[in-house]
Amino acid sequence: MLYTPETRTRLVHDYRQADRRLLLLDYDGTLVTFFEKPEEARPGEELLHLLSRLAADTNNEVVLLSGRDRETLEEWFGTVNMSLVAEHGAWLKEKDWEMIEPLTNDWKGQVRPILDLYTKETPGAFVEEKEFSLVWHYRKADPELSATRVREMIDGLREATADQSLQILQGNKVVEIKNLGIDKGRAALRWIKRERWGLILALGDDRTDEDMFRVLPESAYSLKVGLGRSAAKYNLETQAEVLPLLGSLISPAMS
Repeated sequence: MLYTPETRTRLVHDYRQADRRLLLLDYDGTLVTFFEKPEEARPGEELLHLLSRLAADTNNEVVLLSGRDRETLEEWFGTVNMSLVAEHGAWLKEKDWEMIEPLTNDWKGQVRPILDLYTKETPGAFVEEKEFSLVWHYRKADPELSATRVREMIDGLREATADQSLQILQGNKVVEIKNLGIDKGRAALRWIKRERWGLILALGDDRTDEDMFRVLPESAYSLKVGLGRSAAKYNLETQAEVLPLLGSLISPAMS
């Protein structure tokens, strides 16, 4: 269902009426647009100011859930009074960083050579290594060539890791390999189950966010950026609508 002005009015009303609110926010593709190089997606002043204002409201619990590593999230958002989720739920931070459960990355030695092989065969592609995941980026690669390479690579990865507890995810111009059972839905439940929230709002844009959408209670507002099929209730046409949406929630008293 498309997010309409009527939906916006209802969301703002419900937000203002709620005494306790949980905001679950994806980062890349949601709070910021995509960039060719991951490091270029550093948050700007407008976004940091907006998040700081939302987090400053004592009725709000703001949680940023990202596939990025914890060092990057700490550098970019460490001064904002909100919780952070790194590597799709492998790491969580409220006061200090902690692992959601004991994890291993021994499997990287088996997977990395496969990714490196396809990187050599796909100009513009590159591998990003995180503590508990590997990501193959192909946003800068030729679309037709990379579409073929992705299919071949995923087939090869599935065969090579059949005996491993791993998950292979296709995102927006990325393929990510990570430990099975670690996802944003599991991480989000840590906060969802904590109390009876007056309002829950979740925003995301790709397959990794579907895990979060699926664990939300029926009363939650869930919005997917983009018009594809989703477990979210509403679709935003473009990422450019996200910051105005969040800005509309902030009461005049905080302006």
